[in-house]
Order: sequence, then C-alpha cells, then structure tokens
Amino acid sequence: MLELHKSDGIESIGKVRWQIALCLLAVYVICYFSLWKGISTSGKVVWFTALFPYVVLLILLVRGVTLPGAADGIKYYLTPDFRRLASSQVWVDAATQVFFSLGPGFGVLLAYASYNKFHNNVYRDALVTSSINCGTSFLSGFVIFSVLGYMAQRSGEDIANVATEGPGLVFIVYPEAIATLPGSTFWSLIFFMMLLTLGLDSSFGGSEAVVTAVSDEFPILKKHREITVGVLFTFYFIVGLGSCTQGGAYVVNLMDKYAVGYSILVAVLASVPPTEGRRGTDRFAQDIKDMLGFKPGLYWRICWKYIAPIFILGIMIFGFVMYEPLTYDDYVYPTWANVVGWCLALSSMLCMPVVAVYSLLRAEGTFAERMKTLTTPWRDSQKSKVTSIYAKTNGNSLVDAV
Repeated sequence: MLELHKSDGIESIGKVRWQIALCLLAVYVICYFSLWKGISTSGKVVWFTALFPYVVLLILLVRGVTLPGAADGIKYYLTPDFRRLASSQVWVDAATQVFFSLGPGFGVLLAYASYNKFHNNVYRDALVTSSINCGTSFLSGFVIFSVLGYMAQRSGEDIANVATEGPGLVFIVYPEAIATLPGSTFWSLIFFMMLLTLGLDSSFGGSEAVVTAVSDEFPILKKHREITVGVLFTFYFIVGLGSCTQGGAYVVNLMDKYAVGYSILVAVLASVPPTEGRRGTDRFAQDIKDMLGFKPGLYWRICWKYIAPIFILGIMIFGFVMYEPLTYDDYVYPTWANVVGWCLALSSMLCMPVVAVYSLLRAEGTFAERMKTLTTPWRDSQKSKVTSIYAKTNGNSLVDAV
C-alpha cells in the first residue's frame, strides 16, 4: 500500500498516494472540529481518545498471550541487552520517548496547565501522570512482543530480526502479524482505531499548545480562534503531504530523527529550574509552596538542580559525539538530506540563544547589569523596584512609594 518499492530514496519520493492523503485530510478535519471551540470541546473528545486505547490494549494483550510463541516474545522483551547502552542513539531515543509520552518541552503541559485553578494539586498530578505513563509503556511491551514472538515462530526467524525499530514496527511488522490471525479484519480494525485515537490525542495536545501560545502573544487571534485553528491545520496538511508520497517513509524517518530528538533535549534543558536565572530552583519551590502550601522535598530539588540537567546534558553530548548518518533499513541517506535534517533541528534549537542575544543587545547598562536584569524574574524585579522607591521616600507609606 505504501509503494515504498517505487521510490529510490529521499531524493525521489515519487507521487502522492491519494488514499493516504485523504486519510490525513480526514484526521485534520476531525482535529479541527475538536479544537475550534477551545478546551471545552477538546476536553470532551479526549475522554474517548484517551480511554479507548486502553480497552484495545487489554483486548490485544489477551489475544497476544494466547498465541503460540508468545512466551518466547515476552521472555525476549524482559531480558535486557546491556550492550545496547553503549549506543548513543538508544539514550537519545529513550529520552525522546519519555518526552513524547509525558509532553515536557513541547508546551503541551504549559498550555493545558494554564486552564487549571491556581491551587490545583500539580504535585499529585505529576506523580499520577508519570506512573500511568510508565505503566502503559510497560503494558504495551507485552502486547507487542507477544505477537512478535508468534510471528518469529511462524516465520522461523529469530525475534531480534523480527523486532524492527521505528515506524516499521507499528505500521509494517505488527500489521503483518495480526493479518495472519483468524478474524484478522477485526484485529486490524481495532488496532488501527487505537493508532488513530493515539494520533488524535497527540495532535490535540500539540496543536492546543501552538494555538494557546500564539493567541497569548497576539490576543486578536483569540477572538478568531476558528480561523487560527483552520490555518494551523491547513499548514499541517500541506507539510504532511510529503509523508503521503510513495517514499513518505523516508520523509517520516528524517523528521523523526532530526525534528524532535536533539531539539527537545535542548528545550527541556533550557526549561529546568537551574537554567531559569538566579535562584531558579528555590524560586520554583517557593511557587509550588504558594500553590500547595508546602515545598517539594529535598529529593525533587536535588533532581531539578543537579541530576536532571546533568543527565540531559550528558545524553546530548553522548549523542553528538557518537553521531552517525541517518539510515532506513539498508538505505543510507545522502549527505544533503542529513544537512537538511540538521537545519530542521537547528531551526528550533537556535531560537533560544538568538532571542537571548537579541535581548542582551537591547538591554541597558553595562554587560553585568544587563545580565542581572535579564536573569532576574519579573516578579523579583518589581519587588526590587518597589523596595528601592520606598527607601527613597525616607519611610513614607508603601502607597506613597508606589
């Protein structure tokens, strides 16, 4: 169906597959009518798109563990290969997967959190969300590898050869496996319905983050949300047409490798409290105390201040040092494709340093004064101004000072 065999590679991706393009259009039409009225409509749709995949996972799990060879697949899944830890791509992929699952660095959490009440228990929400996310990933492993064990026994190959990485596992290997089962139409239907709802969920979150950020920056767009959302999804559709071609798999692999991997690591590193100016961790802990009435424990503060930034920075350095040109199965991407990929990555990574340099040049005073101004949170800077004015009034009332 993909007709990948009709493409010679990223340099010749062929023509657009109208069936896939039509499916892409249908998805974005669903997304549009789910988001055009704001969080009030998308919140209702998410009840279905978030819970339905769990129903399908449980159904597929029960079916998967009853297949011949499932035990071998599960054993392979639960037996770690520590030699893989020497590969930088494993660490980058693992970190990217966590960020994809939980949403930090994408702006999704910030966008949805902006709708919460001030005293919402974010501490509890963070623990519950992380636990459910990890549990879901662990459960999904049993669903996938029980079927892969069956396919390996059926084909007479080793599980390591069957367990392909990347999109091929979800869109090629697993569908091929369930196509051999009795009642394959039913299993294929619910499997791809699950993928559709998962994709819709991700699109809801990412798009809401973009719309919220743009609307906050340009309030006039908030009054015309329907048009804003329509323009956004039209842009998505045009860009996505490249993935609907006969060589679309090469495009998807390029985007997956460069557009997110290192970019999201840089974004998250810039978001951890120690990098957010002076007293970043202490200020963050105080903000949580203002919301919940207590400060986070020592464990969390140590993680924010030392472990998280060091770990993320280490993965980034490890990934850059051990970098290898992109491949897809036996196909090796040309040099220009890797250059384009790095341009995609840099398009988001350079935004923060460029804005930082621009702000530094625009600030007034000496270099030290500029750095102090730019690294001081707005709330603290306002307090400093009030205190300074109050001191100049020689003890008059604070109202007079202001």
